[in-house]
Amino acid sequence: MVEIAPGAVPSPNIWNSPSVYEVENRAVDPDGAIEAAMRRIAPWAGRTVLDLGCGTGFHLPRFAAEAARVVGVEPHAGLAAAARRRVRDLPNVTVRVGAAQALPLPDASIDVVHVRWAYFFGPGCEPGLAELDRVVRRGGTIFIVDNDATRSTFGGWFRRGLPSYDPASVERFWTRRGFQREPLMIRWEFENRADLSAVLRIEFPERLAAEFEREHPGLTVDYAVNLWWRTTDW
Repeated sequence: MVEIAPGAVPSPNIWNSPSVYEVENRAVDPDGAIEAAMRRIAPWAGRTVLDLGCGTGFHLPRFAAEAARVVGVEPHAGLAAAARRRVRDLPNVTVRVGAAQALPLPDASIDVVHVRWAYFFGPGCEPGLAELDRVVRRGGTIFIVDNDATRSTFGGWFRRGLPSYDPASVERFWTRRGFQREPLMIRWEFENRADLSAVLRIEFPERLAAEFEREHPGLTVDYAVNLWWRTTDW
């Protein structure tokens, strides 16, 4: 059995299909809009970066190219092992097994936090936010990337896949906790239809994935996201 950090919230897409999720990672945001927005708000050159829910470490090398130190934390030990293999030649990167609610990090040790589609989905994530408050230094910045279900092709798919989702409630949650919203329009860009088909099937039930595939021609999917961010002042 693969070790899972206590309290971890399952991520069926990457936990069950890491190779397909790798295809998805390569397809997401080829223009780098998310990274550009983060860099404009809080550059990480020479700083310590936490990639929380780092999975197989797809984003770790990008941060490591400029950061003084990068820490990846991932609750799934198998994925964390894959992340370690990915960064084995990068001396400024470490990967640890842990959950958002119990980070294996000392107090006030992090300058920039990157969380992308992992754990922090609004109401219910308060224990993880308390941990981020503990580990982020004064003047540090927390970035949380989440879906914007109010617009875009992917947003429409997301609403059909999770009709109980309430975007207004999620926005209120983050705003009340001092986060600012940077709305971004990115895209999925696939090399072929087989890759699009495979990714749809790790993100949605088979019936919906088949519907979306029939409805949407081509290899590009417009995709709205919210970049939530907050700089600590304590």
